[in-house]
Amino acid sequence: MNLPRQRLFWAVSLGHMTNDTFISMSSVLLAFISVNVLPMSTVHIGAILSVTALLGALTQPLFGWLADRTGGRLLGAGGVAWTVVLTLLAVLAAEGGYFWLMVLAFVIPAIGSGAFHPVGSMYAAASDKKYAASNLSYFFLMGQLGLALGPALAGLILNQAASNNHIFTDPFSHIFGRTLIEHGSVTPVLSLAVFAIPGILMMALLIPSQGAHRQTRVDKPVVQQQKSAFPVSAFAILIVMVALRSLAQPGSVNFIPVLFQQKGWSPAEYGLITSSFWLASGFAGVLCGTLADRFDRRRVIAVSLILSAPAFFLLPVTNGVVAFALAILAGGLSGGSHSVIVLSAQELLPGSKAFASGMILGLIFGTGAIGSFLIGALSESIGLEAVFQLVAVAIVIASLLALLLPAVGRSNMIENQPENVEAMPTRA
Repeated sequence: MNLPRQRLFWAVSLGHMTNDTFISMSSVLLAFISVNVLPMSTVHIGAILSVTALLGALTQPLFGWLADRTGGRLLGAGGVAWTVVLTLLAVLAAEGGYFWLMVLAFVIPAIGSGAFHPVGSMYAAASDKKYAASNLSYFFLMGQLGLALGPALAGLILNQAASNNHIFTDPFSHIFGRTLIEHGSVTPVLSLAVFAIPGILMMALLIPSQGAHRQTRVDKPVVQQQKSAFPVSAFAILIVMVALRSLAQPGSVNFIPVLFQQKGWSPAEYGLITSSFWLASGFAGVLCGTLADRFDRRRVIAVSLILSAPAFFLLPVTNGVVAFALAILAGGLSGGSHSVIVLSAQELLPGSKAFASGMILGLIFGTGAIGSFLIGALSESIGLEAVFQLVAVAIVIASLLALLLPAVGRSNMIENQPENVEAMPTRA
């Protein structure tokens, strides 16, 4: 297995972990704020998180288009800085009691996330043209680690800043009611700003400048010529495949806690099984990326997806250790192809890799958000267990569609990629 060594790769990967750490802590921050700082309903929290997800998804194609033309130094480093600063501004707004400013500041960090992801995906793949798929898989693994790290960090910090009056009042609720309400402060989270500095600085120094990026495009006329040929049919297949896959990953993961809560599991238990799903997805991505550097990418996507279908089908009817094993298989096998799908989009548009990355990532996250809504709506009428089994059927169809994608050989990928981008000058 190839372990990336390029400084540029680790710059964008550290940026990815930083970005996703701050994005993912929003749910914990909102839950804490609603009880301890500024009262909010679950409707408010759900609306904020949904709009944030859609905004991040919809802006990625535009930022990818800009990154193809500018090199993306400002979009990459600036995007992560925007995510961090605005998330911390939301904390300050909540502490000051400014509700609508807090809402706005929680939503617009998604613009920074949308700016970063196409840039990071482009350079993660291009930093080593021989191992583009495995590089992307490590890049997305760093993002998954950030998704797992953010809620844990925020939770640990906030746990020390809450009054926890409920420990005393809950047993005597018929006497006290809500007389002793919870209080707390979110300002300790501001200390996490230090965590963001290394990744932002590394990207600002190592991502090629606009001048250096333009020079490489001038030196690669073949890539420029290929920009005009947009593979409509291939992208249509890819879009339908991604939309169906997104019902499972990331659409269904939001309902794994609900599924096992209905079985009587404790919050710690259904939180752990959900984390297992996400972590399995990241680590399996490294394996799938390594395989995709050696074998037909279409088959890697198809096989990983179709093997995940039985796990999704059986997950809602199992319990205990078996359920944990199936959740790991479902998350790993359905999510393992994430980096390979992004690379496939880049290969279909070799002259516009950042745009291709932004478009496909926006589609994954956007259809995932819509998928979560559909799963929630369907579960009201046919039950959540039946919906998970329908998701398994959708995954089988997605795996078959993957085989219809055009084969883009590894030699073609190497021929059309820029030379090692780390060797490019970075002067402004």
